[in-house]
Amino acid sequence: MRILLLDLDSTSPDHLSCYGYHRHTSPNIDRMAAEGVRFTNYYTSDAPCAPSRTALMSGQYGIRNGLVGHGGTAGDMKLEGEKRELMGRLTRGGSLPSYLNLTGNLNTVLISPFAQRHSTFGFYAGFNEIYNTGKYGNESAEHVAPVALDWINRNAKQDDWFLYINFWDPHTPYRVPLEYGNPFEHEPLPEWLTEEVLEQHKQMVGSHCARDLNIDFVNKTYDNQTSARFPRHPGEIMDMDGLRTMIDGYDCGIRYMDDHIGRLFASLEEQGVMDDLIVIITADHGENMGQLGIYGEHATADQGTCRLPMIIRWPGMKQGIVNEDIHLHLDLLPTLADMLGGPFMPEWDGTSYAPILKKGESCGREYAVVSQCAHVVQRSVRFGDWLYIRSYHDGFHMFDKEMLFNLADDPKEQHNIAAKHKEICMQAVYYLNEWHDEMMSRSGDDRDPLWTVMKEGGPFHAKGYLPGYIKRLEETGRGHFVEQLMNKHPQEFPEKYHEAAISLQRKIAAKMNS
Repeated sequence: MRILLLDLDSTSPDHLSCYGYHRHTSPNIDRMAAEGVRFTNYYTSDAPCAPSRTALMSGQYGIRNGLVGHGGTAGDMKLEGEKRELMGRLTRGGSLPSYLNLTGNLNTVLISPFAQRHSTFGFYAGFNEIYNTGKYGNESAEHVAPVALDWINRNAKQDDWFLYINFWDPHTPYRVPLEYGNPFEHEPLPEWLTEEVLEQHKQMVGSHCARDLNIDFVNKTYDNQTSARFPRHPGEIMDMDGLRTMIDGYDCGIRYMDDHIGRLFASLEEQGVMDDLIVIITADHGENMGQLGIYGEHATADQGTCRLPMIIRWPGMKQGIVNEDIHLHLDLLPTLADMLGGPFMPEWDGTSYAPILKKGESCGREYAVVSQCAHVVQRSVRFGDWLYIRSYHDGFHMFDKEMLFNLADDPKEQHNIAAKHKEICMQAVYYLNEWHDEMMSRSGDDRDPLWTVMKEGGPFHAKGYLPGYIKRLEETGRGHFVEQLMNKHPQEFPEKYHEAAISLQRKIAAKMNS
């Protein structure tokens, strides 16, 4: 048995031609979709990068494995504590590669810099061979493909391997070499992104909104700075030409990556193993390209960020079908166990969808809960046609506490209808509470890491950024948001509120003494 898993960072199904996108971005990925099963409502349980891959590898929601953020306590998995054995759980079949290694006797191989990028070294658990492409996630496909091709040329004909390859080209900043050109320069933009929509987006605030596409990590602010190293990536979107630069930059990244994936497929065909190869194509998260007014970022618990591509071509199983059931990324581990005839690990949170691959039978979830705690702090519930989002920290985007979207009517999340459908919101909160009760009862401790993030000052990519950002807002005609943001996020201005508290105490003392 041979398995190839392609993890395509930041790839939104909305921008793949096999998912109905009007641009021809993904001919090689499309081929696998035609020969396998394409899932249309497939979500990460925890976004973005590190939480998603930790959930995928462990088979557990972030609320249970502990890793839900990009920094602070919640940037690491929970310790196993007194129950830890000589070999930890991840080594003893508790991670995707270790399970395949121990149960399927597969040689497990990783080509990715991800663990080093996020210091999530548990990601390595269970891999026999590890190839770090060495650029901390700033790789382009021309850096990844040669490493993969070298391994394929040396090892593809061997039996029983699992090869996990990580591509990065759709991730900002867009860095496809200029000599590649722009195959989409004469093709129309997505129809929904009109001048009217752009004007609305230009009035919004927060990281990666239309006017603030750059995160300045040094000065801790969001702004419109650009880099000569990344000419395809704009600093702001002020008109339709700027919007084209943004969309074309993303789509070129996908097409450039797809071209290199085609090279891998060609090499596998030359080695004579392609026909019997199991191919899994997915991503850690999608990418907002205008949804909620955010561009080129994976910062929310919404459809744009959390809906993933998932394509599985399994020779001898169902081909050319589309499944519209709701599934989660962490369902992959129990599905592979089911397909391989291996045992189900009791600590997994996922459910197998092997019946779809084997017989085309529906076996989806009634609802799915998704969390995001790195850029904002949100939990969402996806059920029926509905997406309900509850914000605990808005990442300075001025989101409403409750947002509700009918994805059948409003797939790009332009109209929050929570106020009009309180009964739907109440149903979503019921699902959320049911899920939370179950997860906490299975966790073995009383810690929900979402609240750890909140108590430590908020999401990593927002914490400490507001003081610098309000200067940018005042300079760009959006100063009317400043007071609202300061009142909504007083923890960002501890000195100001400490002085106010002292002043109030003095007034009280003076009144008591008078």
